[in-house]
Amino acid sequence: MQFDIITIFPEFFSGPLDHGVLRRAIKSGICSVATHDLRSFTHDRHRTVDDRPFGGGEGMVLKPEPIYDAVFSLGITPKATRNTTKETVVLLSAQGRPFTQAMAHELATTERVVFLCGRYEGVDERINDLLCDREISIGDYVLSGGELAAAVIIDSVVRLLPGVLGNPDSARFESFGADDTGNAHEPGAVPPSTHGSGGLLDYPHYTRPAEFHGVPIPEVLMGGNHDQIRRWRRQMALAKTLRNRPELLKGVALSAEDRRYLQTLSPEADLQG
Repeated sequence: MQFDIITIFPEFFSGPLDHGVLRRAIKSGICSVATHDLRSFTHDRHRTVDDRPFGGGEGMVLKPEPIYDAVFSLGITPKATRNTTKETVVLLSAQGRPFTQAMAHELATTERVVFLCGRYEGVDERINDLLCDREISIGDYVLSGGELAAAVIIDSVVRLLPGVLGNPDSARFESFGADDTGNAHEPGAVPPSTHGSGGLLDYPHYTRPAEFHGVPIPEVLMGGNHDQIRRWRRQMALAKTLRNRPELLKGVALSAEDRRYLQTLSPEADLQG
C-alpha cells in the first residue's frame, strides 16, 4: 500500500514514521510512505503557497495551483475517471466527515491514498471539488494543520494490513471491531466478547501482578471458566460503552441478556436502535 502526503512540513513525519508498527511495516515493504513538499510546486521566488481569502476575513488560504500540480505530479488519475477502490485523494480538514474504524477498514483495501494536509484557514474549495474523493476530520476540534491527522489515519490503517501485527486477530477483536462470529446473538448464546467487540468499546484488561496497591483483579478472571469470562467481558464492554460512549449502543446488536444487564446499570438508558 502506498501513502503520499502533500504538506508544507514534510520533516514533520520523520517522527511518527520512525517508530513501532509503522516503522516495521515500512521496513518490511508492506506499505510505503512518501512526503511531498508543497512549496516545491510553487513558481515564484518566495515559494508562496497561501493568499488572502476572497470576500475578506481572517487568516490565509492555501492556493489551489501548487496543490493541483503536486497531486498530478504523482500520476493520480483525474477525479472523473478515478477508481477509488485503487486510489483515493483525501483532504484533511476540520470540516470533514468524522474518521471512524469503519473508514480505516475501507481505506485499508485501497492500493494508494494521497493526503492533502490543510493549513491556515483551510484549502481553496476548488481543490476539494476538482481533486478530492473524501474530506476527513479526526475529531470535533481544530488542529494547526492536517499533518497530525494524516499520521493518525496512516497508523490506524496500516495496523489493519495483513502481516503488520504479530497476531492478525489483534486488529479485529478490539474497540469498534465487527462481531463476525456469526452466532453471537442466537437465543441463549453467550456473546463471544473475546472474539470481536461488535461495535462496543473494548473490555478492561488485566495482567500480573494479581494484586496491585491493594486492588485485586476481578475474581472471575482467575477461575478458568471461559463461559463466565466471556460473559463478564461482554458485560464490562457494555458498561464501559454505556459510561463513555452511550451513543454507540444504538448501532450494536444487543441480545436480550445485554439489554437486561444494561437496564441494571441505567434503567433510563435509551437502547433503541
